[in-house]
Amino acid sequence: MNALAFASAYIPISALILAVAVHLPRYFASHLGLSLAAVGGAFALVRFVDIPIDTVIGVGMDRTRTRFGRYRVWMALGAPLLMFALFMLMRSPQDVGEGYLLGWLLVMYIGYSCVYLSQLAWAGRLAPTYEQRSKVFGAIMAMGVVGAMGVLLIPVVMTTMFGATDAEGVQAMMWFIIGGVPITVLLALSTTRETVARDHTVHFKLRDYMLLLTRGNVIRLLLADLFVTLGPGWMAALYLFYFTDSRGFTIAQANILLAIYIGAGFVGAPFTAWLGNKLSKHRALIANTTAYSLGLIALPFLPRGDFLLFAPLMFLVGGMAAGFGVMIRAITADIADEIRLETGREWMGLMYAMTNATSKLASAGSIFLTFNVLAAVGYEAREGAANGPAQIQGLELAYIIGPIVFVMIAGACFVGYRLTAERHAEIRTELEKRDAAMNDPAAALESLTGETDFATAPRTT
Repeated sequence: MNALAFASAYIPISALILAVAVHLPRYFASHLGLSLAAVGGAFALVRFVDIPIDTVIGVGMDRTRTRFGRYRVWMALGAPLLMFALFMLMRSPQDVGEGYLLGWLLVMYIGYSCVYLSQLAWAGRLAPTYEQRSKVFGAIMAMGVVGAMGVLLIPVVMTTMFGATDAEGVQAMMWFIIGGVPITVLLALSTTRETVARDHTVHFKLRDYMLLLTRGNVIRLLLADLFVTLGPGWMAALYLFYFTDSRGFTIAQANILLAIYIGAGFVGAPFTAWLGNKLSKHRALIANTTAYSLGLIALPFLPRGDFLLFAPLMFLVGGMAAGFGVMIRAITADIADEIRLETGREWMGLMYAMTNATSKLASAGSIFLTFNVLAAVGYEAREGAANGPAQIQGLELAYIIGPIVFVMIAGACFVGYRLTAERHAEIRTELEKRDAAMNDPAAALESLTGETDFATAPRTT
């Protein structure tokens, strides 16, 4: 139960990720009247600026020493920042300029990074073994499904039951996130312990972190995370346009199909965690990316507007997509352990900052590229605008081709990967021996999973 309480902090983060990927860019373009290029450029610019900030946050986390812990302090600091920025974005005036949007998006992403990165790094410390990490990150992704489903159903309920406009539905989504942040963060902080691992080498400089980019496993991880985020992010940016203008669904129907896609994560996340412990994490990721791409290939061949045929395919594709995050985040912690064993330094926070940076880069790229592609083919995003066959065809090609190519590249990045369960078990044994004299990690693990002995915890062989 404590594992779910800790994982619940991902509920508002996942809700925010969905809102940013699907609804907020369209909200600023359609409701507030900003051009597609302006909205895409604003989101991309903020993400690019925010990437080095993530690195600073990651370094700060790894160097933090307080009696309250290392990562929990950053989670507590990030929550109010995120809430206030979302409130200001929701209050954006009709004549909002790009400067207003840029400023509050940046504050929002800083708060988001503090909460999200601290949870990921904290989870990597709490669940040290290969198998436990698959389970814990599976729980986090499952809670993410709760958040995404909740925020997605809000505009459906608002528009169908209460007659609200699309813009009012988006504003209700933002209130859901603002309210969820303090509840879930306090729940995680109050139920989960944190033990800070001492670094055996304490004097190092920021440039030392650049050494990470010379490591093969780090490079393949970052590339895989970039492409595995770019594919679904590309699809998400075009989702409502594609399913309404090309596939003939209403906004409400499209949101229900998206809810099915996201809800499949309840099955896909634990299934991928199980598969990762059976086949190994990198092979599970390769299997997921392949199945996801095959599902997308079939999508354009379904009859237009046929909800009953679209629903199971969206469930399949969504289940596979949910597994991407489980495996990438679990693999990140394994690689951080490998590097800590070799260097004697804590890299967990920075490793998650780097993968979060690639995810942000991919998300920014997906919005920037797709919106500019639509603008180039003459597609109009304004409410009530009419688009011709050429514009619709351009939308269809952009929606399908990009995600398939990017996701398959992500899977290919892990061909030849050798940090298997057996190798990681050896790494953990060495780390536990070295840390035994200075730390008592058993108490922290017990608070999360009920297991008290790392040495006897189950490992995949």
